[in-house]
Amino acid sequence: MEMVGRLNNDKAGLEFYIGMIFKWYWVVFIPFIIAIVIGIYLVIFSQRFYESRTVILVQPQKLPEDVVKNVVAEDINTRVTTLAQRIQSRTNLEKIIHEFHLFEGEAFAHMYVEDMVVTLRDRIAVKTTKGGNRNVESFIVSYRGTDPDRVAKITNTLATHIIDENMKLRETQVLGTNSFLEDELESMRKRLVETETRLKEYREQYMGGLPEQLNSNLRILDTFHERLTHVKDEIRTSKYRLDSVLRSMNPPTEKGEVGGAGDREETLERLREELNDRLTHYTKYHPDILRLQADIRQIESHKSSHTTKRVSKRDADTTYKHQRRDILSEISLSEVERDKLLSQIAVYKKRVEDTPKREQELLSLKRDYENIRSAYHSLLGRQLEAQIAVNMEKKQKGEQFRVIDPARVTQKPVSPDMKKLVVFVLAAGLGVGCGVVALLEFFMQTFRGPQAVELYTSIPVIAVIPSIEGPRSLGRRFLDRMIPILLGGVTVSSLVLFLGLAFIRG
Repeated sequence: MEMVGRLNNDKAGLEFYIGMIFKWYWVVFIPFIIAIVIGIYLVIFSQRFYESRTVILVQPQKLPEDVVKNVVAEDINTRVTTLAQRIQSRTNLEKIIHEFHLFEGEAFAHMYVEDMVVTLRDRIAVKTTKGGNRNVESFIVSYRGTDPDRVAKITNTLATHIIDENMKLRETQVLGTNSFLEDELESMRKRLVETETRLKEYREQYMGGLPEQLNSNLRILDTFHERLTHVKDEIRTSKYRLDSVLRSMNPPTEKGEVGGAGDREETLERLREELNDRLTHYTKYHPDILRLQADIRQIESHKSSHTTKRVSKRDADTTYKHQRRDILSEISLSEVERDKLLSQIAVYKKRVEDTPKREQELLSLKRDYENIRSAYHSLLGRQLEAQIAVNMEKKQKGEQFRVIDPARVTQKPVSPDMKKLVVFVLAAGLGVGCGVVALLEFFMQTFRGPQAVELYTSIPVIAVIPSIEGPRSLGRRFLDRMIPILLGGVTVSSLVLFLGLAFIRG
């Protein structure tokens, strides 16, 4: 029993909806027909747009990277984005508008140039295709317009413009890089020359006191000290001789003759000791040895001359004067040499003391020179690479864009989409009609048949009184049957016409 009741309820619900549609059939047909008429209008009079596209392949440079290094700063992704912005710039779009006579006619007479540029920009699209390395391998340039021939031409023009702009962009970057490196190289070369000049002038200014000359300066300083000691000894010896000559020029009295002879013996003994001491350091041909030997012989001869014969006082005075003059000249020359040695010792001593300071200053200059020299050679290598890259771009061996699928004239429009238009029109017509029927049923509720009454009141219907039809009722019944047929025919005809036009128009 429960199953039978459920089936009856479902049957009553279905009959209710069928009855509702039959009752308000004209409310369903009229919006549906209006929607179809609007769809026919859209199919016939709506503006059709055609789209052409061209595929551009990003061809890498033909020479290996280890042979010619790519000096273009931007990567391919950034460059494609830049090129897309360039072709959609106002300047380029205005050229295309004037070249292809776009937006001409009375319909566009009052259209501003800014609006034309915006409209044209909206019709251009650039879509990239990336490979496994996340770099752009190709990209598609498309354009949408109302004239298929003009659309294909504009699309090819855009592709050509992108290729030309890419070549200009790469050439500009390569030439700019080369020019920049040339300027930097010239500036670095001047700095290198200046640093070399400062280093050369510093070496010339402090020549003799440089760190690498320290050992030589120490050896020279030791030699000067030895020579100074020798000169001082010569001065002392010469003074001893001068004392001996002065005593000989002023001989003592007979009482002091013994004393004078004793002085000569003492001087002779001192000269002999100095000679023996010098022989331990120098050879017998050394000038000091020869001079001491001559002095000893002179004193010995003077001594023997006093024992054998008596020289006249006048000859002796003359001889002593000559000896005194020679000895004084020797002392003067030795003192001059001593002063020179002291001056030179002071100079070399100052050089040795300043060696650490000079070493630090020289290290600083050398460090600056090496840094600038290294930077100069680095820039020189990069500048040579840039020159090779310039030649590569001029010979079109670098990265290039190549059209692999040029734009063609299309016959099928892309807008409006007839399939979507048909679905939208039919759905809108049926939706509006059914919605209006639902509202009418909600506000104007009625019972359709005894089952609806029993379902609503849960009271069984005992009897149903049929309607009594007169002559006027027959005419009305005829109209009630003809009107749905006419509306159905109009609806079917409109639907067939709408679908046929939509199929024909794309």
